[in-house]
Parts: sequence; C-alpha cells; structure tokens
Amino acid sequence: MWAKDLKEAATFIRERDDFLIVSHVQPDGDAISSTVAVAWLLEKLGKKFTMLNEGPVPSRLHFLWKSSEILTLDGNESVKQYRNVICVDCADFARVGRTHLWFAPDAELLNIDHHPTNDGFGRVNLMKFHAAATAEILFELLDELEMTLDVDIATAIYTGLLTDTGGFRYSSTSPLVMAMASRLLEAGVNGPELAEHLLERMTIGQLGVIQRGLSRLAFTPDHRIGWLWVNSEDLEETGATNEDLEGLVNYPRNIEGVEVGILFKQNGQESVKVSLRSAGRVNVAAVAQHFGGGGHVRAAGCRLTEPLPEVINKVVSIVQKALDSE
Repeated sequence: MWAKDLKEAATFIRERDDFLIVSHVQPDGDAISSTVAVAWLLEKLGKKFTMLNEGPVPSRLHFLWKSSEILTLDGNESVKQYRNVICVDCADFARVGRTHLWFAPDAELLNIDHHPTNDGFGRVNLMKFHAAATAEILFELLDELEMTLDVDIATAIYTGLLTDTGGFRYSSTSPLVMAMASRLLEAGVNGPELAEHLLERMTIGQLGVIQRGLSRLAFTPDHRIGWLWVNSEDLEETGATNEDLEGLVNYPRNIEGVEVGILFKQNGQESVKVSLRSAGRVNVAAVAQHFGGGGHVRAAGCRLTEPLPEVINKVVSIVQKALDSE
C-alpha cells in the first residue's frame, strides 16, 4: 500500500506543472523544511512552483535553501489561483490557514503528512502516521523519484528530522530515521552545527518569556499534570516572538512525575492556543480533537475562543479524565 501511495504521489508531480506549495500556519522546522524540500524536488524536475505560508518563516530557519522565497499573505494579494497544490505537514485542511485563497475552485491537492489526525483531504494523499516527520516521507519520495542528494536538500530533510524528533530523542526516532540521518550526513550535512543552531541557542527574548512562563507554573494536586501560560503582552515586553515559545511546553512535561505538560498562549481576551505534550500514558491528540484540534499521541494542539481561566479549567479537566480512565 505504501509503495502504491508513493507512486501516486510521484505521478501527481511528474504529470503536472505550476504548483503552489503550502504548509501549516505558524510553521515550525518540519513545515519549512518540507516546503523547501518539495520546491527543490520540483526545480530539479524542471517544474514551476510558488511557495506560500500564512505567516513568516522563523528567523532560525532562514539558512534553508530558498526559504527567503516563501511568500506570506501579509502584503501579498493573490495574483492568480493554482490548480495544482501540494500541502505539507498539515494535520487537516484548516491548517493551511488563509493560503486557501490562492487555490483555484477546481484545485487538486497532494496532501503529504504524518499526523494521525489527518483526514485525507487531498486528491492524492501520501500519509505515514508513524513517520517521525513529514521530512521523513519526503526522503522516501525523493528515493521514489530517483533523485540524487546534494547538501541543500540533505540539510532541509535533516532539519525536519532533527526538529520533529527533539534532536533524535523522541520515541519516533526509529532505525529508519537514523539510517536516513546517516545518508544525509554522508551528503554533507553539518549535524553538530545544525544541532547547536536549532536546539541549543537561545535569544534574550526567549529567556525572558521562559522566566515569565515558569513563574506561573501550576500543577494538579497529584502533580501528574503541569501547565503554564503566557500572553501577547509577555512577548511584546520581553521582545520575544512566537517562535521563541517553541519548546516552552516541555518545561512542565519534563518534571519528574508529570504525565502531561500544557502551554496556554493567550491572544487577546478570548483566543487561546493550547499545546500539549504527553509522557505516553495520555493520547493528547484525542484531547486536542475534543476541542477541534489534532496532532500526535504525544504532541498535539488546539485553539479555543474563550477567556484564559475557562480554557485552563476545561483542558486540564479533560486531561485529568483521560488520566483517570487510563
């Protein structure tokens, strides 16, 4: 079945031209890496393409091949609509955000993703739910299309694997992932430099928002659920950006005895983004789906339009019920 899916995806790319490539809102390492990886593939095949995201590329990912050419919706009105669209790392169609305004009414989508909550919204779906990252799927697609790796594509794929596995620490780090990483290193990837840049380095703004978040750290009485929250004012006053929040949810999760860590990011009075991380006993994708979100068993998210105190109470309550039933 997987071999058939790879062939269908390869055919979708070979038989078409003039593609729009999109990934999810507030893109992370895997989303941007996958975007430029698809662009690299299309360029090697002599295809025309445009890369688009609702928001900007995180500054720490500006080193990636042609990442500076990814358009954002801010200040870029759609000059055309595309019939051939490739969506990468989008757990469901809503995750493409407002980029759908660039889709033609009769657009056909190639959906490439690794999230178990993906409902197969594409005309062609290349989905591998146990993959560590969408970049892993793209590595296999490159092999299917018999592409020769160079340092640009190898660095992009390695970045996606590195960031979505937490530096090859998460349970998704399979023997296949390590075999891929070995081939990418052989192709010229500077692994230690990427690890330092993507996983170790911290901005002053990031340090400030971490301090504020940790000052609000709270737990349930049994200490199996821990959470913290930040708001837009915190980011403005510390000089932090949304990308500086990446990894903040791991602080409560990494405390001994905590089964689920949660980060609440308040935007305005009644909009809260929720990030959940599990030690393994709770399927946080199911928790996120309860609130209209999605993700993975151990890492998921959702967004609620209610005041922060109510959101905290609701989400913690559902997580507690999941723990109690377990």
